[in-house]
Amino acid sequence: MTPPTTPTTRTRTTGTDTAAGADLAADPLAAPALLRSAFRRHAAGVAVITAAGEGPVGFTATSVSSVAAEPPLISFGVGTGSSSWPVVATAEHIGVHILGEHQQELAATFARSGADRFAAPTGWRAGPEGVPLLDGVLAWLVCRVVARVPAGDHRIVIAEVVTGDPAGAGRPLLYHQGRFNALRD
Repeated sequence: MTPPTTPTTRTRTTGTDTAAGADLAADPLAAPALLRSAFRRHAAGVAVITAAGEGPVGFTATSVSSVAAEPPLISFGVGTGSSSWPVVATAEHIGVHILGEHQQELAATFARSGADRFAAPTGWRAGPEGVPLLDGVLAWLVCRVVARVPAGDHRIVIAEVVTGDPAGAGRPLLYHQGRFNALRD
């Protein structure tokens, strides 16, 4: 008599075939690493979010998304442990800046912990509602915050577009495989 073979199962979490008993999602500590690893393969546009507090604050974000056209809503995620969170947590308005491929260093500056993000060579000015606006971006928006939704160690901020300028020149900056990249045709 031949012993029964172990069936192959499909794990919903990863979408890959694994031998029975080798569930990749069994280790809850692996889930954050799995998420990071999977999303390194997802190219994302790069933006900088800014807000005005006692001084300007800002951070690089790859989680900016268009939510609705009527009313015009956007969303982005921000870590509650970030240095910008205390200001974003209470700001009535925020700035969203879509970066061009020529702004890799600016993206790195706003992603770097402890950096003086608004010091030279960063060019910026106070815009509508006092929101810090960065120079030379592909597009900028000033948005009124309408909700901050808890999501793990982050908040999803939903904001309504109030004003902006989409007329900057250039091609978009992307984030892929852990680095800033230019768009290739």
